[in-house]
Amino acid sequence: MRVIAGEARGRQLFAPKTMRVRPTSDRVKEALFSILLSRLGDLGGMRVLDVFAGTGNLGIEALSRGADCAVFIDAHRESAEAIRKNLETTRFTEKGKVVTQEAAAALKWLARGEKPFHLVFLDPPYGEGHTERVLELLSSSPLIDAGSTVVAEFAAKEEIPRSFGRLTEIERRVYGDTALSFLTISDRGETCP
Repeated sequence: MRVIAGEARGRQLFAPKTMRVRPTSDRVKEALFSILLSRLGDLGGMRVLDVFAGTGNLGIEALSRGADCAVFIDAHRESAEAIRKNLETTRFTEKGKVVTQEAAAALKWLARGEKPFHLVFLDPPYGEGHTERVLELLSSSPLIDAGSTVVAEFAAKEEIPRSFGRLTEIERRVYGDTALSFLTISDRGETCP
């Protein structure tokens, strides 16, 4: 696992030796960022939230591509340590904040003091219902607004709805057994361009 592009391109990222962590493959990550760049342009100046961050792979890739800062949420101590180590390796320690807490509690805590994020990555363990619960929570959270894009990664065989409150899916892609859903706020229930 490595950083694909940008300032930290080619740097190897550390992953804890546990079956619980399933980092996004380089192939899927490359496709994900290609779609984001075609939709958003560059990531310069963006605030990023990486939920169920694991190794910090997605948030660190966004930092490498010009994002201003990233907040990483993971409930497991070994994952939090891996993220910190990867932020050091990529020299993004000053741009990253690690929150070691369960996702729903961390999102509620962050909502009390953080401005909305431009880009949110959600990559929970597959098949445990976390994707739907967190998307439902985010749909009414002040952590996202009309300028936010949420990317959820889940198993392609999972039946994930295409809308959650004010969050509406604008695109879904499948890569082998992995699905990516791109969502934005649509107050009128319309699909954004």
